[in-house]
Amino acid sequence: MSTPEQVDRILLIAAVVLILVAGALLLTRIWRGPSMLDRAVSLDVLAALIIAGLAAKSAFARDPFYFPIMLVLAFLGFTGSVGIARFIAVRDRPSIGRPPSSQTGDTQKGPQ
Repeated sequence: MSTPEQVDRILLIAAVVLILVAGALLLTRIWRGPSMLDRAVSLDVLAALIIAGLAAKSAFARDPFYFPIMLVLAFLGFTGSVGIARFIAVRDRPSIGRPPSSQTGDTQKGPQ
């Protein structure tokens, strides 16, 4: 094995180790995440980590078989992120015709 091949192998192993560490940290964020938005962003990052793992496997095997799979996963991750962002934007939009709720804990009754 030549020196450039050894360097490639070491760098790929380091990349896989970093992807696994990031995956473990990501799973703790999904499990503990204080809000639903944190969990949604974590799932988007999970899609990116899966793509990175497939890229590392493809580079290690020197096989372009996984490239179309990575493209499909990237498309699904993007559309999922946009869908979640639109859902959260609709949910957090203030409704028209109702007075905003007070931040001090006072309850307000709407028009009757």
